Amino acid sequence: MTEETIISPRRQKGEPQLPGIGLFCVNPGDARYLGGRAEKLGASRHFLFNSTLQVISGNSGAEGVFVAGPAVGAPMAVMTLEKLVALGARKVIVYGWCGSLNPALRTGDLLLPTWGLSEEGTSSHYPIQGRAASSAALRDDLHRYLRSEGLTIQEGPVWTTDAPYRETRAKVAGYAEKSILGVDMEFSALATVASYRQIDLAALFLVSDELWHQSWQPGFKGKTFSAKNRRILAALLDKTIVKGGGAHGQ
Repeated sequence: MTEETIISPRRQKGEPQLPGIGLFCVNPGDARYLGGRAEKLGASRHFLFNSTLQVISGNSGAEGVFVAGPAVGAPMAVMTLEKLVALGARKVIVYGWCGSLNPALRTGDLLLPTWGLSEEGTSSHYPIQGRAASSAALRDDLHRYLRSEGLTIQEGPVWTTDAPYRETRAKVAGYAEKSILGVDMEFSALATVASYRQIDLAALFLVSDELWHQSWQPGFKGKTFSAKNRRILAALLDKTIVKGGGAHGQ
């Protein structure tokens, strides 16, 4: 039995009724870039904590899509997702970056996380059955779309932590031995809340750095990485617009 909470997320007077499907970018730079593209498509802008919320209206009675973010770290990401669900979100594609724990996953590669190992402090407050996992149907749909765009994708579990400066060599090696491919700061909490609120959520990560070397290998400052990052953001926006029946969904 779930205990009654004191504060519940809800849609307040004057707040938008969201389309069912949308994009949630956790990184500030990605959210700014995607927000700029959404503005060019005539998106309306709304308040959302420390994030930005934009809605691209659909044509001919179609539903449209929303774009939200940033929200770094599990607590802020969960607050944001809770509000999106309260406003009507039912299918959410999360986009962010992750570190690689495995030589098979290199900077610039794409990872669709299947489930998350939680070392963050938020998801334990949401009782669910089973693992914090992405929606298999939404993940498969995203995988097919990315392959149709000529992109190569890997799938596997990730480790989510609140403490990126406490990612020790022993933890990286230990989790890699358990076939955990990447590390991020939000996924396990977001997947937990999605299960709790009974919505579909899948995530896509661009590998930004490699932790399995003798020394940390960041790759997110390179021009090649930046170009691929923007290519993925544009592709995801195009996908959700088509899926949601928005401005370019004909």
